[in-house]
Amino acid sequence: MNDQPTDKKTSIDDSVFTQHESEVRSYCRSWPTVFGQARGSWLTDTSGDRYLDFFAGAGALNYGHNNPVLKSALLEYIESDGITHGLDMATVAKGRLIEEFTSKILAPRDLDYKIQFPGPTGTNAVESALKLARKVTGRESIVSFTNAFHGMTLGSLSVTGNSMKRAGAGIPLVHATPMPFDNYLGGAVEDFSWFERVLDDSGSGLNLPAAVIVETVQGEGGVNVARAEWLRALSELCRRRDILLIVDDVQMGCGRTGEFFSFEEAGIKPDIVTLSKSISGYGLPLALVLIRRDLDVWSPGEHNGTFRGNNPAFVTAARAIEHYWSDDSLSRDVHMKGRQINEVLSTLAARHEGVSTRGRGMARGLVFAEPADAGKVCAAAFGAGLLAETSGPSDEVVKLLPPLTISTEDLDHGLGILADATEEVLA
Repeated sequence: MNDQPTDKKTSIDDSVFTQHESEVRSYCRSWPTVFGQARGSWLTDTSGDRYLDFFAGAGALNYGHNNPVLKSALLEYIESDGITHGLDMATVAKGRLIEEFTSKILAPRDLDYKIQFPGPTGTNAVESALKLARKVTGRESIVSFTNAFHGMTLGSLSVTGNSMKRAGAGIPLVHATPMPFDNYLGGAVEDFSWFERVLDDSGSGLNLPAAVIVETVQGEGGVNVARAEWLRALSELCRRRDILLIVDDVQMGCGRTGEFFSFEEAGIKPDIVTLSKSISGYGLPLALVLIRRDLDVWSPGEHNGTFRGNNPAFVTAARAIEHYWSDDSLSRDVHMKGRQINEVLSTLAARHEGVSTRGRGMARGLVFAEPADAGKVCAAAFGAGLLAETSGPSDEVVKLLPPLTISTEDLDHGLGILADATEEVLA
């Protein structure tokens, strides 16, 4: 297989985790081994066993582990004593990222956004977007959607659908109203009929919201895909009602669905966009908020964060944009591999009653009518050397997020493991 590291790290007693790490840990329970190295699409544990990665850091590693193009730029920057921690000071690394992002990402798509650097995670970006929407409009309410996931801090949780995650807040989550996501009601109710009616009805109890926040593909929610026409209708509704449209592209941006932004397929231009996860390219913490120019009404320091100036992440982000987004080669490759994944998953779905598939680009899900089967498939796949996680309100979906740069050989190998695991569980 490609990109397999051969050197082993010193073994670590896994009791250090079970005895001393908080019970909140989760992924290590599904994948009970100690990882030591990673390269490309592969991880190696301390026993020398290799695992093909269809998880990609929950979408933070679109370009794979230790991508050599990005690693060389990072090592060169560190060796030259480049700025590491810069808050929001002007630095060479930040300036180069802004130049690359505006010239290669925004300008070719006719997008005129100001760039905010909030704290370095996706939930920081979402919190910033919600605060700004309320500041701009003077309104409090935010409309979100069923099965949405936007982060684990209080503001982000208020617009997240999952009941278990919401319960962790420990306090009421207010000033947010959920609406049905595309096809949530199985086509039984006309799109937006409920939303539009409560906006018009003075007795509905819904105040005119400051913003609507939406994922074009709900990853954590179960790989639920919004149709392009649904997104266009939502954008038009927001425009007519003077409601800001926020697209959360934290997981589905940076090429995951094919184009750089997941909303490009619909031809819409959100008022605010949140990015994180793979925007640094290397797995280093970084988040951006893209703000329609006339909405940038922040006062200096009104929203800040100690680690919003992660300059090593600026370096790898700029290099990733320069290398992968100067043309449409990666985008075309993602669409091709997406079709390859869909073909295998569709074949599995056709073979087994109660199994279906959905997704866009290289964000794909295998859906099980019996939710427990999804977890069993992931466990069997792990035993055969593949990392994949479950998602959806009942963990009923095997979610696949392989690195966008994975070779077709490795992609085939991983899909074969998944197919075998599915056959084993459903036999």
